[in-house]
Amino acid sequence: MAGDPDILVDFIVPVNSTGKAIDGCFFTFTGMRNAINPDYPSNFTATKASVKEFPALDGQSVSYAFLEYPAGSINPPHTHPRSAELLLVVGGTLNVGFVDTTNKLYTQTLKLGDIFLFPKGMVHYQSNDDPKQPAAAIAAFGSANPGTISVPMSVFTSGIDDNILAKAFKTDVSTIMKLKAGLAPKA
Repeated sequence: MAGDPDILVDFIVPVNSTGKAIDGCFFTFTGMRNAINPDYPSNFTATKASVKEFPALDGQSVSYAFLEYPAGSINPPHTHPRSAELLLVVGGTLNVGFVDTTNKLYTQTLKLGDIFLFPKGMVHYQSNDDPKQPAAAIAAFGSANPGTISVPMSVFTSGIDDNILAKAFKTDVSTIMKLKAGLAPKA
């Protein structure tokens, strides 16, 4: 399915919680406590509250992420195949954009308090172009498991043959290898 199924109960109790009492703790996620602090990380960071991190979201068709953008950082082009994204800027300024199915690019500069909608499945990005000031945003999703497909990672680290990529990008294999090297995990 391309979205979350409707459920016929109030909430879904995880299979592995047999015998455990469900109380308010089950409906509480504390994973954002460490994310929301005055010290920004050195790289773009997404702290997620999806069904994987917060099982109470199963069947509820919602999730969240807290996004931190150090000065000059980006959240590279990506897509969420199972959800739209509603982005609220809570610090700094972000340049954002998405590409629709006709290949039209929609961009906007967002300031504190601005909200932007990235439609479901569209390739999109966010960029903090300020070389001195960090930025932060909260992303809300209409799925407990929106999924994230990073365009650079899925194209250049998935094992697609270098010759295929060279033809697709109208370049040579050595250029593809340089792009791949730049995305390789740091040792």
